[in-house]
Amino acid sequence: MPRIDKNNVLEILGEKVLPGKGATINFNMAKLYTTTSVEVPVIIERSKKPGPVVLLTAGIHGDEINGVEIVRQIISKGINKPRIGTIICIPIVNIFGFLNMAREFPDGRDLNRVFPGSKNGSLASRFAYQFVKKILPIADFCLDFHTGGAARFNAPQIRVKKGDEQSIKYAKIFNAPFTIHSKTITKSYRETCSKLGIPVLLFEGGKSLDSNKDVAKYGVEGAMRILSHLDMLAPKFEYPDVRKETVLIGSSSWLRAKYSGLLHVKIPCGKHVEKGEYIATITDPYGKFRHKIKSNSEGYVINVNESPIVYQGDAIFHISMQPKTEEHEQGGA
Repeated sequence: MPRIDKNNVLEILGEKVLPGKGATINFNMAKLYTTTSVEVPVIIERSKKPGPVVLLTAGIHGDEINGVEIVRQIISKGINKPRIGTIICIPIVNIFGFLNMAREFPDGRDLNRVFPGSKNGSLASRFAYQFVKKILPIADFCLDFHTGGAARFNAPQIRVKKGDEQSIKYAKIFNAPFTIHSKTITKSYRETCSKLGIPVLLFEGGKSLDSNKDVAKYGVEGAMRILSHLDMLAPKFEYPDVRKETVLIGSSSWLRAKYSGLLHVKIPCGKHVEKGEYIATITDPYGKFRHKIKSNSEGYVINVNESPIVYQGDAIFHISMQPKTEEHEQGGA
């Protein structure tokens, strides 16, 4: 188990990191079938002053590049060098998936559905088990960065469990454009953090196999606000003042394609739309068919399917269901 002793020395993954020092320690628990070791770099920066331990993770799904870029920028800019306490960054948790540009582990399992793992289970389950035993317990606060799956683009958002006032408080500090009530998924990383009593924010932004500079900006600035709130951000770093509060979304619904064909989206993700507003078109490839898609409710578009081709029944827009006036009362965009 990782720990910080009475002399403020961090012991993690079999190594000691002294106050005021940094280290990169490779978390190695499996090999490729070629016997090549696969190492997950764990980047640690410590202040001389005691304080919280913040764990930043990305790439739990190997094809979600935006999160990797957010944590990379935090490291590259030196934001991860704390004024007090310790910051641990793991830009790519699922190295296996990242190498293959795939969401899953090589055993076909979704790492974010097998936590807290098993000592003698599948490869993904064993990895989750070792992560939970050897790294996670040291954390006082976790930030986990994700994107939408496949071609579905998520507006930058924080997901919190309804009624979790502590997470909602931190979400408001992070100040992504949207904060969405979202049930905790069974055997997810977020559920495991919650069961261990570790506050965690799940950030979603953009889509898989894509890097979006605007999404990265929201992620980096949100992380800086959290670190500043914890008194961990070095004084030299500045971030924009909060001009618009996060929009809290309590419920939402998917708008699905009524026909198969080529999808032509007409609005940007994040836009507030009126009920009946024209938002996309579905056509056939031959110029004979054209179907207008209109919003089925008033609300914010928090996810857009950016695939050029859809089948009947495919989810194409995720739209909040709260009235505009209510959202504005909660600090709308």
